[in-house]
Amino acid sequence: MALKTNSADSRTRSSIQIFIVVGLCCFFYILGAWQRSGFGKADNLAMEITKNTGDCNLIPSLNFETHHGGEIETLNDSESKPKEFKPCDPGYTDYTPCQDQRRAMTFPRENMIYRERHCPMEEEKLHCQFRHPRAMLLRFPWPKSRDYVPFANAPYKSLTVEKAIQNWVQYEGNVFRFPGGGTQFPQGADKYIDQLASVIPIANGTVRTALDTGCGVASWGAYLWSRNVIAMSFAPRDSHEAQVQFALERGVPAVIGVLDGMYLKEVDRVLRPGGYWVLSGPPINWKNSYKAWQRPKEELQEEQRKIEEVAKLLCWDKKYEKGEMAIWQKRVNAKSCPGRRDDSQVTLCQAADPNDVWYKKMEGCITSYPDVSSRDEVAGGELKAFPDRLFSVPPTVASGFVPGVSVETYQEDNNNWKKHVNSYRKINKLIDSGRYRNIMDMNAGLGGFAAALESSKLWVMNVVPTIAEKSTLGVIYERGLIGIYHDWCEAFSTYPRTYDLIHANGVFSLYKDKCNTEDILLEMDRILRPEGAVIFRDEVDVLIKVRKIVGGMRWDTKMVDHEDGPLVPEKILVAVKQYWVAGGNSTSSQ
Repeated sequence: MALKTNSADSRTRSSIQIFIVVGLCCFFYILGAWQRSGFGKADNLAMEITKNTGDCNLIPSLNFETHHGGEIETLNDSESKPKEFKPCDPGYTDYTPCQDQRRAMTFPRENMIYRERHCPMEEEKLHCQFRHPRAMLLRFPWPKSRDYVPFANAPYKSLTVEKAIQNWVQYEGNVFRFPGGGTQFPQGADKYIDQLASVIPIANGTVRTALDTGCGVASWGAYLWSRNVIAMSFAPRDSHEAQVQFALERGVPAVIGVLDGMYLKEVDRVLRPGGYWVLSGPPINWKNSYKAWQRPKEELQEEQRKIEEVAKLLCWDKKYEKGEMAIWQKRVNAKSCPGRRDDSQVTLCQAADPNDVWYKKMEGCITSYPDVSSRDEVAGGELKAFPDRLFSVPPTVASGFVPGVSVETYQEDNNNWKKHVNSYRKINKLIDSGRYRNIMDMNAGLGGFAAALESSKLWVMNVVPTIAEKSTLGVIYERGLIGIYHDWCEAFSTYPRTYDLIHANGVFSLYKDKCNTEDILLEMDRILRPEGAVIFRDEVDVLIKVRKIVGGMRWDTKMVDHEDGPLVPEKILVAVKQYWVAGGNSTSSQ
């Protein structure tokens, strides 16, 4: 993900319903399949695999159960060993390649450029497997994981001291406990959300998607979950060590990232028409709080003046101010703000595609609303309340805004993914058990996989590759799901061992000749938890190459036929990552 200082946030425009800022300088919050079939070149090979694997749909030798704390086996020798990958040095246990602190400090601090994504060049890549901590434990099941994280999984105590009075996190024995406090809600996130809900329609499904920017340990997002609102949280990798790591260990969606000094215009780009922006903390209520903040009142007064000025340019209406909280609402269309086009201070963006944001320099302009025919019409289309919006036709699809996606193809895609996910459930009976909380779809398309999986026990990070034929991230958000753009030739903005299940549909066909297959698989290995699972769906010849590589990565695999039978050249490869530590110990399902 490229949440870059002086660069655009890697989400589609008009995707978030509420944006909340807690502390202007510190914390920002936003609330807000195609199926191949028939016969082809791989049919003979497919038939051969089917004969050699027997009844593939039963995958009798692959074990998805955990082995933590039990007897661990040594790896079996094989007559024809694949290339084996060496363990990374112990100092790289929590390494994040594109947010490496040593590399970051070589870049300018101006506009927080040093906090941007700075990925290693080819010659700097490690080409090794990240070690698992010897004492690593299974994450607690949700919702217990909201409140407790094993110390061994993220052994960083600094926040228990730095944020002690704000109730972020407490260390108790061998676990961290998260009381639900935050910078602006030391009495707990629930009370804070209640205050928001007195102004914003959180309870009825109108607000579903959220972006929590500068999330701390993501308690705000964690407590929104019980209200059927999904928040994707992000924070930089800075002196507050392991913020995002804590969030993901708790089972809350999160990525590493920052937002720069032009954030209000970027907020306006991703904020849905009619959505809300909330500022909580400095400079709101500066007259009464400047002494406690230890800042000059003149400086705080000027900050608030500038915020009010930009909000007016953006045509936001102020709806609420009490204590240290203020709430603005973005208008529903440009017709409801007729004076903006005549304002000499307003520069409207001229980009042909406002969703084309990956590694693009952020411009100091305002993103235009989609066209409407009346003052009451919601620009971009009005959404149904969640959960109805999950399978209803999204406005961008109904309006024909996504080239190549019609109402009929959208509905067919949903039906295909319901069939695919039902097949996955037969292959891996733990999918609905709560074992897999953090799930990633590496090539999400229209979000059909995540929609078919929808459950309070899990969430899916829907990744739209930057080289995908169709830009579908807007559709994903309109369905009430979350997602992000990413280029799989680079590392993802997360810590090692943060996802329980990864789905890779057509990823390796998509990236063929674009970058090294081995590099993508090593990145998947980095972000997958030990004894996590992977589901690959691709052409059989592609999966054979993948299977050979992961054979040297301590993964157990099994090839499975397509749901429509062995003559379909698209196959499913399922894998389980072994739990191993340097020295040769591992768990294996063989």
